Amino acid sequence: MAKTELATLAGGCFWGVEELIRKIPGVIETSVGYTGGTVPNATYDVVKKGATGHAESLQIEFDPEKVSFETILEHFFKLHDPTTTNRQGNDVGTQYRSAIFFHSAEQQSTAQRVIQKVDASGKWKGKVVTQVVPAGPFYRAEEYHQKYLIKNPGGYTCHYYRD
Repeated sequence: MAKTELATLAGGCFWGVEELIRKIPGVIETSVGYTGGTVPNATYDVVKKGATGHAESLQIEFDPEKVSFETILEHFFKLHDPTTTNRQGNDVGTQYRSAIFFHSAEQQSTAQRVIQKVDASGKWKGKVVTQVVPAGPFYRAEEYHQKYLIKNPGGYTCHYYRD
């Protein structure tokens, strides 16, 4: 069995982030949930109010022999606006912030390097505000949120690939 790694990313509403990331070759499984906050066993009902410190996040299991963490981050920075603080599209609040929750020192270093590349590229009008913070407890979201855009084609998303 192949060795897998985890990546945990937040880039606004988790439905759209999941829909695009899950299609990357080498991504084995995705799960949406809540991380980065202070309330144990977070649920949508408390996170949606924006007072728990959690971000709507995507946890990604991937095969590093088929896709690198860096490649996943390159996709991540094309599918959301990393220059808006606590906002993506119509979704506003700390739960919609841009963040990389790293699982190792190597992931932390890679995240910082990729952010520098994105900033230097000039593709965004503003500076990247994506947080790079240690991964903590991840609380899987309710089942109706998992693979939401597969279950609800045409459902709300503000995520799309930008050049």
